[in-house]
This record gives sequence, structure tokens and C-alpha cells, in this order.
Amino acid sequence: MSEFDFSRELIAWYWQNKRDLPWRNTSDPYAIWVSEIMLQQTRVEAVKPYYHRFLTALPTISDLAHADDEKLHKLWEGLGYYSRVRNMKKAAITCMEQYGGRLPETRKELLSLCGIGDYTAAAVGSIAFELPDPAIDGNVLRVMGRYLAIDEVITERTVKEEIRTFLSSVIPKDDPGAFNSALMELGATLCGPDKDARCGGCPLLPRCAAFFQGRTTELPIRAQKAPKRIEQKTVFILQCEKKTAFIKRPEKGLLAGLWALPDAAGHLNDEEARQFLENQGCAVESITALPNARHVFTHIVWEMKGYLVKVHTPGCYSFFEKEEAEKLALPSAFCAYRPFLW
Repeated sequence: MSEFDFSRELIAWYWQNKRDLPWRNTSDPYAIWVSEIMLQQTRVEAVKPYYHRFLTALPTISDLAHADDEKLHKLWEGLGYYSRVRNMKKAAITCMEQYGGRLPETRKELLSLCGIGDYTAAAVGSIAFELPDPAIDGNVLRVMGRYLAIDEVITERTVKEEIRTFLSSVIPKDDPGAFNSALMELGATLCGPDKDARCGGCPLLPRCAAFFQGRTTELPIRAQKAPKRIEQKTVFILQCEKKTAFIKRPEKGLLAGLWALPDAAGHLNDEEARQFLENQGCAVESITALPNARHVFTHIVWEMKGYLVKVHTPGCYSFFEKEEAEKLALPSAFCAYRPFLW
């Protein structure tokens, strides 16, 4: 298969088989950018309602640049990785200050924006501005790792450069957005991880080296992941006069700048929990054990023990009535304790 045929067959397959996704029905660079940021480390089906809600609330870059942080967090609630939306706001402010309220149209300028790296710059640039720049994400690495039968760890810099060089030689200048979208779609739908690969309908099958070598389950080669660090937490639902306590987490670190439930390090028993809260200035009326919960972050796992605690005095905590609290974005790490909040 010639280099020309690679892109032709790939794009033809895409137009016949692509999923109907809302961000594929717009030419607005801002909307395309929003979708690409939301799709980072998040499933397509999970993103759909957030995408519509976000653009309804903040339809322009100007709206995003001037948005209140609590409103932003609430719109993002449940998507996780909140730094993404904070970086989007910073980038939107830059767009207002330096680019007349529009996304810049060159790779170099896109890369200068907060939160935009190689992949996002290439995806937005190719789809919104027809820049012939290969967008290489995990799906594309998997497709090309098999197509080229690469025998090295797929995330190595030299391997990515090899793939970029190849794709740069075949990406069409007249339709780079469809080319990039097609490769990502292929990895998301047919060329899946391990045994999920469905090779029969693949437009690249006639020249896929891994298929002809019988190595589609072996490739691509991935680096071994470091084990996640386990952290034990005791989480408190503190209630005082029909109000519930929330704390603002530090501006740096895990769940930075978000409102969260109060917690303590380690798994505390009833007496230890009571003593901890009294040390924070709370007069404890009653304490009831809640179910244990677990939340997995990228590098950390929280194993949580929970308590519902009635207090007479608020101590050092901020208490909110239900109507106020529902305006706050509670991180999904605490979702197991939502039913006990009120």
C-alpha cells in the first residue's frame, strides 16, 4: 500500500463508520478545544452531557475567561482532573489579552496556552484550522505500534518521534482533521487494547505488520506501571443545626482548591475520631460509622473510613446549608458519602 493509500483508505473508512459525536458537528475552534480537554483521560460517553452543559453555560472564550471559579468547578463536577478546567480559564484569559478573544491558529501559539500540549495543539490545530500536524494520543500509539510492529516501549520519546515522522509523511494537507480523527476513531473502536482488537473491519489491515505476524495481542509494548500508593483516610460528615461542614483544600496538591469533606489521616476508631474532632474545636454530640469507600486516583488510592457526626459547635470548619452546599463542586472521591450529607 502506498503512502497515499494509507490516508485515503483511512479517511474513507472514517466517513463511513465514524460515531456521531456532538463535537464533530461544529467548526467552532472554542467548542473543539473544550471537547479535546474534556476527553483527556475521560470516556466519550461520560463527556457528552458535560460538553453540552459547559457550552450552554459558557458559550464563548470571553465567558470562560470571566467565569467564577466555583461555577467552573460545579460545571466540571464529576469529570475529575479539575486542573484541566482551571488551565482552560488561564488559557482563555490569554486569548482575551493577546489574541482578540479567539484561539490562535498556529501550532506554536497554541502550545503557548496553559494546558495545551503536543496532542491537544495538533488535534485542535488540524480539526479547527486545517494544520497538517499529527495528533498522537494513546489510541494512535496503539494503532501505529501494531501497524509498524514496533518492538520498543510505545511511550518512549524515540518511538513517538518515529511514529510522528511516519504520520507527518502521510497526513493529507487538504483534510488533516479527518485524518487525525480517523486514527483516533480507529483506536477507540476497532484497534482496542489487548484482546479487544477487532481486526476484520480495519482499513489498515492489508499492511498491518502486527496482524500478519500474529502479534496483535502482544503489541504495542507498554512500560510497567508503578504500583499506586495506598493512603488511608477517615472522612467526616459533620452536621450542626441542619448544616454540613466542608473544607477548602490547599491550592496545590491533590484536589487543589476544591471544596471537600473534612478528613483525617489514617483509619480512626470511634474514640480517636471523637478526640480528633474535639481537637478541632467541635463539641461532639453523636458519632455513627458509615460504610467504607475507596477511590482510585492516577497515582494514589484512597481507602476511606467514614463517620456521620452531630456536633454542637462548628469548631474550625465551615458549615453550609443544603442550598448553599449544592452550588459547590464535591469531588467524585467523596461520591460514596453523598447519600448521607443531609
